[in-house]
Amino acid sequence: MSAAAVFVLLLLIGVPIALVMVFSGLAGAVSLGGLAYLEILPDRLFSGVSGFLLMAVPYFIFTAELMNRAGLTQRLIDFNNALLGRVRGALSHVNITTSLFFAGLTGAAITDTVAVGKLMIPAMKKEGYPADYSAAVTACSSVIGPIIPPSVVMVVYATILRDTSVISLFIAGIVPGLLLVGALLFVSVWLAWARDFPVHGDGGIGLAVKAFLPTLPALLVPVIILGGIISGLSTVTEASAFAAVYTIVIGVAVYRRLSLQTIWAALLTTVRLSGVVFFLLGASTVLGWFVTRSGITRDAAELIAGFSSDPLLQILLVDVLLLLIGTAIDVLPALVIVAPVLVPAMVQLGFDPLHFAMVMILTLNVGNITPPVGMTLMTAAQIAKVSYERAIRASLPFYLSFISVIVIVSVWPKVVLWLPALFD
Repeated sequence: MSAAAVFVLLLLIGVPIALVMVFSGLAGAVSLGGLAYLEILPDRLFSGVSGFLLMAVPYFIFTAELMNRAGLTQRLIDFNNALLGRVRGALSHVNITTSLFFAGLTGAAITDTVAVGKLMIPAMKKEGYPADYSAAVTACSSVIGPIIPPSVVMVVYATILRDTSVISLFIAGIVPGLLLVGALLFVSVWLAWARDFPVHGDGGIGLAVKAFLPTLPALLVPVIILGGIISGLSTVTEASAFAAVYTIVIGVAVYRRLSLQTIWAALLTTVRLSGVVFFLLGASTVLGWFVTRSGITRDAAELIAGFSSDPLLQILLVDVLLLLIGTAIDVLPALVIVAPVLVPAMVQLGFDPLHFAMVMILTLNVGNITPPVGMTLMTAAQIAKVSYERAIRASLPFYLSFISVIVIVSVWPKVVLWLPALFD
């Protein structure tokens, strides 16, 4: 049986995606060189998880878990409420701006959804916002997390495709991330006036400054991470480790919300989530080895070029393909499956690797809010106690704003490339 047939069959019967990649990669190896090629399995699995850069993944996850348990989410919400409280639809806008700040601390969409949603969704429902809208804006704003650095998704990408620097990815993600925030806020403001959403209450610069000061120690975390990396004073791994230590210090000494028990709980969560990521990466190298040896990359490039010789149509076609993939497979598994095939193919067609990397990461992340997978939207709907179908309908205006950003980033590469060029 061919690797493609094994992949589709196992996926359809519900086998975990990591095992799907291992078994389809093995089937491909056997088809290329017989049973002797099975010896490649241990070496490929090990090579997928042995990169020094991957040490940053558990540190980023650990830092995010500590921040959640240190009560930072409530402080961020208080600050944004004070800043935007007098604006119509304030809590909707606060939900988005809180996710912007939170993205610089967690780098993961589902973490943002849980942390912000548990506080914001009940508050929005209490002030009269529809439950489905509260879930939609929470889930959609969480997609900012993997785009604004630091990002676990970007670390994984740089591990899979080692020709792309994680530092360049971090810098390249800033402008598209801010574009996402702007697009979401535009929709939020428009819906707030169209549906006459409530004004939250008092606000102003004085209250905002007062609310901002308690958040300042925690907001130094992304400054530590990005400042150390961009300045060259530390590697990504060193910066992530220092950020975790710094978070423990401020969580214990400043916020006084962390104890040995909460730190231990954060460690357990970190181990579980890191195990999932590392298993996916190890499995992806087995499938990736077959993809490289089989010539699928060359065939993919020829197929894309066969549809059109126009680069604009080529990248928009790939955007549609990535959106479709995102509806069926979660972001990280989708990334480790398609990146080894599509990235070399697009580079072969003349696309800048950093530009296409950001297009791929941005587009696949929209899968967080598209059914049937849509993990962040599904999670937010559960928190809001509303049906998944209603949450999907409420998210459509935000989804269209995401599509507009994807088109902008795809069509104008300078949106991604100008900021990294300043640091070259």
